Amino acid sequence: MLEISHNQSLKPYNTFGIDVRARLFCEIIAEKQLNELMQEPEFDRYPLLLLGGGSNILFTDDVDGLVVKISTKGRKIISENSETVLVRAEAGENWDDFVAWSLEQGFSGLENLSLIPGNVGSSPIQNIGAYGVELKDRVEEVEIIYLANANRQILQNKDCRFGYRDSIFKHELKGKAVIIAVTFKLRKSPELYLEYGAISRELAEMGIQHPAPVDVRDAVCRIRRNKLPDPTVLGNAGSFFKNPTISAVAFAHLSGKFSDIPSFHQEKGTFKLAAGWLIEQCGWKGARHGDVGVHSSQALVLVNYGTATGNQILKLANEIQESVAMKFGVELEMEVNIL
Repeated sequence: MLEISHNQSLKPYNTFGIDVRARLFCEIIAEKQLNELMQEPEFDRYPLLLLGGGSNILFTDDVDGLVVKISTKGRKIISENSETVLVRAEAGENWDDFVAWSLEQGFSGLENLSLIPGNVGSSPIQNIGAYGVELKDRVEEVEIIYLANANRQILQNKDCRFGYRDSIFKHELKGKAVIIAVTFKLRKSPELYLEYGAISRELAEMGIQHPAPVDVRDAVCRIRRNKLPDPTVLGNAGSFFKNPTISAVAFAHLSGKFSDIPSFHQEKGTFKLAAGWLIEQCGWKGARHGDVGVHSSQALVLVNYGTATGNQILKLANEIQESVAMKFGVELEMEVNIL
């Protein structure tokens, strides 16, 4: 049965652990409940906020509207041949649990994306990525339901307009559609992506010379656990800022002043910089003010040590942006959604 609660605390539903409240709250565990919710008077009466795993959001105030948490579960094989398989996962599936399950079935392709917090339904919105692999490289199609008329549509990969931490779901479809399932194209014969040095070094330390996909997952998990705080222990939303991309001219100027600046050559002659390095060079790594701070092992991660508010975390983020702009002339863009 569909239940709508009032004055609901959202602290358990965001990985920063920010204690704000929603005027109305509803958790969807079956797709039919979403259709029921669309018939409720509250659905049209109040602003709507769709919530997945709450791992990429910073609440700065109470939500004066209806928060709908998508918690549908389910995963199944759609089709397969000798080389590839299409696997469909419901939006409410925990992302890392799904990655682990896919590897248990003998399907590779998602191992580099291990231990990223959040749910399957949120993953295309952000086009999550790590260690040289982005979600767009593995998505076959995304199923959505339009909130205005409950119409269902299947978007092919090209229709999602994936970009660096970007997609159509952050633009034209923002607030207009809900993702209900994602279908992934995975491989039965692995093609491992080990270009990022951190993975190769970790595998070497593990004594593995001929890695299988599960070994890559183990290496990625080890790296992330060593560098990133567990949000169930210390409130955070993972990387708070995007890695900035600058022109070749701007990079030539910067590298002339900072010869050790890490960079990755991109298409069209641009260069991607490591936001964490920029932040660390400005002296922020490990900084703490009360219950808000920058993680001691990864400067990209802002943390809530206990009772920090969203506005306190946002203030720190703004100060970091200002200092990086002043020192390097580079604008940092927030990866986390601010509400």
